[in-house]
Amino acid sequence: MQTISTGGANIPALGFGTYRMNGQEVREMVPHALAAGFRHFDTAQFYGTEADLGAALHQSGIARSELFLTTKVWVANYDSAKFARSVDESLNKLQTNYVDLLLLHWPSKDVPLATQVAGLEAAKRNGATHHIGVSNFTIDLVNRARNLTQSPIVTNQVEYHPFLDQSKLISAMRADNIALTAYYGMADGRVFSDPNIMFIARRHGKTPAQVVLRWLVQQNIAALTKTSKPSRAAENANIFDFELPVDEVERIGQLARPNGRLVNPPGLAPSWDT
Repeated sequence: MQTISTGGANIPALGFGTYRMNGQEVREMVPHALAAGFRHFDTAQFYGTEADLGAALHQSGIARSELFLTTKVWVANYDSAKFARSVDESLNKLQTNYVDLLLLHWPSKDVPLATQVAGLEAAKRNGATHHIGVSNFTIDLVNRARNLTQSPIVTNQVEYHPFLDQSKLISAMRADNIALTAYYGMADGRVFSDPNIMFIARRHGKTPAQVVLRWLVQQNIAALTKTSKPSRAAENANIFDFELPVDEVERIGQLARPNGRLVNPPGLAPSWDT
């Protein structure tokens, strides 16, 4: 599996996500994802999938050292009185002594950013996580977080797909050696009916999902993918035997449009970079 190296972390370029999956789906799909080659798994306190993911990974018999596990602290737990306890609860559910990557899930104005970052730093110092990062942060918020921590911010996990231009954010993260992790890569299913992506997929004998995942990893971006179908998990992992030429990478990037953002929850979303 191709990896992205940043801040001392080696992040597998493909990750299996568990957002909007129920417990049974997680338990059923994790063995198939492992068989397909996935070793990077993404969850969050908010998803409600930590316990089922932990159980499935534990039952797999795969050595913990072979896995890259990410979870996220929910905004309601950012206060210093709750942060550490919530991380301990996540580790118990995941049946592990540590996660490889611990993220702040969304920005929050209710708790000072310095307090949030201090929670991440304490988790790393105590061995609860090997690396720290953020999710859904703007350029300014990432810079502020970097100035408050001694440990590297290794990733910013954000929505990114062919219909959303994130070039400004990508450039800023690269300049600071911070990896981007992309969620919602399939744009909630919209990529499957786009004629441009379908044409490129036919040209390579691949699925639209494989083309979009390849488009992401060719930009040195870690891509999260999710499915409840075993055959799709195997397909999605099979993206390292072809390469998109420059013109196709650009053609897909040109699909971005001003209203392309899909994830913009009131009360959580910041003022996005434009």
